[in-house]
Amino acid sequence: MITYDRLFIGGSWQAPSSPELLDITSPHDRSVIGRAAQAQPADVDRAVAAARASFEAGGWRLTPPAERIAVLRRFNALREENAEKVARLISLENGSAGWFTLAGQPGLTRQANAYLKAAEEFGWEETLAPSDPESPFRSVVRREAVGVVAAVIPWNSPFSSATSKIIPALLAGNSVVLKVSPENSLSMGFLAELLERSGLPGGVVSVLPADRETSEYLVSHPDVDKIAFTGSTRAGRRIAAIAGEQLKRVSLELGGKSAVVILPDADIEKAVAGLKFASLLNNGESCIAQTRILAPRGRYEEVVAALKDLVESLKVGDPGDRDTFIGPMIRPDQQERVRSYIRLGIEEGARLVTGGPQVPEGLEKGNYVTPTVFADVDNSMRIAQEEIFGPVLVVIAYDDEDDAVRIANDSAYGLSGGVWSSDEEHALAVARRIRTGTVTVNGAPIGFDGPFGGFKASGTGREYGAVGLGTYTEYKTVTV
Repeated sequence: MITYDRLFIGGSWQAPSSPELLDITSPHDRSVIGRAAQAQPADVDRAVAAARASFEAGGWRLTPPAERIAVLRRFNALREENAEKVARLISLENGSAGWFTLAGQPGLTRQANAYLKAAEEFGWEETLAPSDPESPFRSVVRREAVGVVAAVIPWNSPFSSATSKIIPALLAGNSVVLKVSPENSLSMGFLAELLERSGLPGGVVSVLPADRETSEYLVSHPDVDKIAFTGSTRAGRRIAAIAGEQLKRVSLELGGKSAVVILPDADIEKAVAGLKFASLLNNGESCIAQTRILAPRGRYEEVVAALKDLVESLKVGDPGDRDTFIGPMIRPDQQERVRSYIRLGIEEGARLVTGGPQVPEGLEKGNYVTPTVFADVDNSMRIAQEEIFGPVLVVIAYDDEDDAVRIANDSAYGLSGGVWSSDEEHALAVARRIRTGTVTVNGAPIGFDGPFGGFKASGTGREYGAVGLGTYTEYKTVTV
């Protein structure tokens, strides 16, 4: 039993305004695995006040970038030293399979290192040569911290979502209030411990688990200067409206319904092996999951059969078991949501290749769903257009390359996608035509040096690397 009965506010552990602790339950068997305090609006007020005071005092924002980099490098080293504990906590809370949470730890290191490298090379202050050589004046352009950042993250990948925001925000000299999901109270409590040990000044960072109502209170707070949000498109629209009313800076990383195009010359065996990870990572509870699989009509049944064999070979079960590939959904309502989409796919007339709405045998005590593949799917079906957020794949046939691109782009979303081909340059040409923020070719992993984010209803703004760091700064021009 893990207990966090205090909240990390302004760099110290403080008594919450409400003494009631929330039970944190295991997605595997719904047993209680921990208890944690939850933030209320009064706690948000304290966290924002601490952040505002620290920012106005100027200690952290005026600290030389090299010193800020050193503190965040220390945080990253502490996280690396505790990688197994981080992975274990996420599996306990989320039901994410152990292979996934462990495999994600080096990714957290690469993400942080990309930000640290960007900060070392960043143009914090530059002097511009005058366009008129006769002018006696010059412009000094500075990149300065935005102010108080409200970072709001979802439950599905808590450490990655948290560090993708707090690291660049802190590197830029901002003060941060991180709002996390109640389900992640244990792993995010440990994140707060690591931040505490990193040497950050008082007031600079808070970590608050809280419900949606308290989250809205935070993003609406008049002393918050920027909102950085990852989550659903519906919530993103609400946050964008609040930001618009108050002229806050805002970046939104939202949902996805990503398509992967398997070109006729692709090695089907390799492509499907790659989709094991690209389409079914984190139990399918991933915004970048490539769940719309576009196959050429001439090889359609070959792709469907290969996907059937793949999905049926994956073990579903206890996320703590070494050979489990797919664990449970995070909550019973998420389990039911995914099962309802499977039932909907059958009602819409799609062919059920494998899986179905039944709970896997022997796993009735947990939030499990049966991994499912649908064939003969029309892209207009709801199972092809709406984000299911579970291990459900749809296979859509296309006639030619233009048709494949049209189908891939026929979506309200535009977050991720993929192309498979034996000709890498040809695949790259197709990738250029797909309107989405990230496209992988032949299973290449998403990098952390380039910007990450979405088109259309998948959000605004970018994360990772120099571009992601820049979103936490404002330009100031001083003419001398």
